[in-house]
Amino acid sequence: MALIVQKFGGSSVKDRNRIFNVARIVANTHKAGNDVVVVVSAQGDTTDDLIAKAAEITHNPSAREMDMLLAAGEEISIALLAMALNELGCHATSLTGWQAGFRTDRAYTKARITRMETERISSELERNRVVVVAGFQGLNKLDDITTLGRGGSDTSAVAIAAALHADRCQIYTDVEGVYTADPRKVRNTRKLEEITFDEMLELASLGAQVLNNRSVELAKKYNVELEVLSSLNPVPGTVVKEVTKDMEGMLIKGVAKDTDVAVITILNVPDEPGTSFKIFGLLAQKNINVDIILQSTGRDGKKDISFTCAEGEAETAMRVLKESGKFKDATCDETCAKVSIVGAGMQSHSGVASKMFEALSNNNIKMISTSEIKISCIIDRDDADKAVSAIHDMLFD
Repeated sequence: MALIVQKFGGSSVKDRNRIFNVARIVANTHKAGNDVVVVVSAQGDTTDDLIAKAAEITHNPSAREMDMLLAAGEEISIALLAMALNELGCHATSLTGWQAGFRTDRAYTKARITRMETERISSELERNRVVVVAGFQGLNKLDDITTLGRGGSDTSAVAIAAALHADRCQIYTDVEGVYTADPRKVRNTRKLEEITFDEMLELASLGAQVLNNRSVELAKKYNVELEVLSSLNPVPGTVVKEVTKDMEGMLIKGVAKDTDVAVITILNVPDEPGTSFKIFGLLAQKNINVDIILQSTGRDGKKDISFTCAEGEAETAMRVLKESGKFKDATCDETCAKVSIVGAGMQSHSGVASKMFEALSNNNIKMISTSEIKISCIIDRDDADKAVSAIHDMLFD
């Protein structure tokens, strides 16, 4: 008997037919003699609908109340799926995030898990029940509901798998695995049989929407092997693990695009020690994540600093900088996108960067960032789709 954690996204449970499809997958896994914990997201576009409802009331809702509102989406999903499982003769119990033992910090709308209390889940499993858990949510020290940020259900599933030492953690989506690019938008993509945690973490952080980046980070930390599968087509998926056997010798594992990008530039910054700390310390106090950073060479005692952040955090970042009184000369460009290539093979092979920049030769490249296994470029957002296709053609055809 194995303990298996299965996670299903919102599109997998968006309506009655999809819910019963998921219920049959879960029931078959349980009937095969396995203990099963299922983590589900809110149905379809429920989260977006709830955000729209909040916007009908106020343009500036408190983060605490948004968490209270958005947590309702997953509660609907778990109740309906548990009902479907019971209808199929598979005994199931639904648990909210806090009932399942998720304890978090106080960062509303993007909380982090501080600990797991798994007694309730274990108790239900001992009664031979399937446990259906609401992803994306937890409880902080004030007993307030918190949410883990968009895509947080992936993180919930991996956290449960790690805490319970599960034998397998399966992430079911509407695609059949991890591809070299989004197969819905790029031609001739290839499905990967396996990919390393590091490569998947980079792809997830750079805009690939198959897995949430925090879930991959957690899986790597606790060595939870992941399997990305389709909930609609029962074919082998992609395994995400620490070490892979790359029989094909693929230098690049994927091309990703992220349009949730804003570029903020601070002009005429004093060219003196400690200035960068002051800037990014202000942003850190507001939990604003900064990605690419570019600093110009100092001249006449001044320099320029540019950085990227999520578009949704750009307004807050600009306000914080200008309210400081020291960095008022700042601009924000929200017409950008980030295109990236990822692959451990580029560490030991030359020419990869050359091919990427050849594919982007007609684009206005505004910023470049590199690491041992990735290259990212900031370009105009309107050019992003064509750029991804051009890069993929150059590297994989």
